[in-house]
Amino acid sequence: MIIKGMGGRWLVAALAASAVLTSGCAAPIDADELPGVYRSDKTGAEIRLDSDGTFTASDISAGEAMGSGGTDPLDFSGRWEFVDNGTSVDAGMSYAYLTTKNGGRGKISDIQLYVNARVAVGGKEILPRGPLVVDIQPDPDGPPTLVLTKTATP
Repeated sequence: MIIKGMGGRWLVAALAASAVLTSGCAAPIDADELPGVYRSDKTGAEIRLDSDGTFTASDISAGEAMGSGGTDPLDFSGRWEFVDNGTSVDAGMSYAYLTTKNGGRGKISDIQLYVNARVAVGGKEILPRGPLVVDIQPDPDGPPTLVLTKTATP
């Protein structure tokens, strides 16, 4: 395909710039970093991811976990697994998939706990890694309903 004229040059330049920008990717999250205690200073909610693939959650409401439901704090537990989207377009969307035991007392079902990611271009980290932060975002078009930060000690 041949692109002629000034408009064609702009199109080629825009496509080239897009290719350069999209070649940057999120640095992968190491699943071994995930186990630990995550807490919300704002609400007191807590999720503990254990290295054996189990989790416990306390003081998390159905509204925070599912985007709808009550505001009463609930405690629930189950199993978790890391879903690594690697360096794909969805790399920033890696998450821990929490499967609740016994349906989370009938109020909470499975939850995706999204993990923050370092942004990297050409293998070089742009944003420094602070404390690991996870969030629950039931509506992909909406803001997170709960943000938790990994604590230094359990």
